[in-house]
Amino acid sequence: MDKLKERAEQAKSGPSWQGRSDGTGQENEHKYDCPKCKDQTGYLEMRDGYEVWVRCSCIEWRRSQKLMRSSEITDEFRKLGFKNFSTEGKPQIIQDAYECAYEYFQRFEDIREQRQNSIMLLGQPGTGKTHLLTAIANNLMYKKHVGVQYFPYVEGFNDLKDDFDKLEEKLTRMKEADVLFIDDLFKPAKGIPRATDWQVEQTYAVINHRYLNHKPIMISSELPIDQMVKIDEALATRIYEMCKQYLVLIQGDKFQLNHRLEDMT
Repeated sequence: MDKLKERAEQAKSGPSWQGRSDGTGQENEHKYDCPKCKDQTGYLEMRDGYEVWVRCSCIEWRRSQKLMRSSEITDEFRKLGFKNFSTEGKPQIIQDAYECAYEYFQRFEDIREQRQNSIMLLGQPGTGKTHLLTAIANNLMYKKHVGVQYFPYVEGFNDLKDDFDKLEEKLTRMKEADVLFIDDLFKPAKGIPRATDWQVEQTYAVINHRYLNHKPIMISSELPIDQMVKIDEALATRIYEMCKQYLVLIQGDKFQLNHRLEDMT
């Protein structure tokens, strides 16, 4: 009861720093993230003649913001959604990829505990694979409050190689995240997949843990499954088994598929 009264008083008076002087003798009115509860995550409301403490609806928004900050998805990628993904004038395979991604998001809560609970978009660069998977990630965090860990394959392993002190912590986060999003797995350099023994070993450790514990993954890659199998069969077949219900391979005329080349057609 004492704690309830204390929170009520805080809600009435606002945070202790409200109205702090800016040094000019004038008082500043603080701008709250949520004016309804003044960032107290709740407010007093009269019900049946009694004042009761009510949780504010902004709690869900705050939860989404926390998930987004911990996801390591950049500010620019946070803008990517299904509504701003264009299929107009694109080949059918792009529409298929869009529909696959959207259906996966819609059915996520029904399949998340199953063996085939993951999604993989493969094929040529510039076809929107990352956009669609990021759209799934953003919607999972904002609308379903599901945590996503983003891991850009090339940059991520470069960072880990430069600072081995981060390795165990990072791998643990990748293993335990609600959903793991690996972007550009085995990204080729001059036509040769980036897949050192060390990279494959660390990736296998993460994927195998998630495979055994039925934890979803989302993967984009320029390589088809048969090329991944040549890199490491145990790793590739685990990924395939997890993703085979939601897998699209995008191949065709690069001038029709790659959105970065649209002005050349």
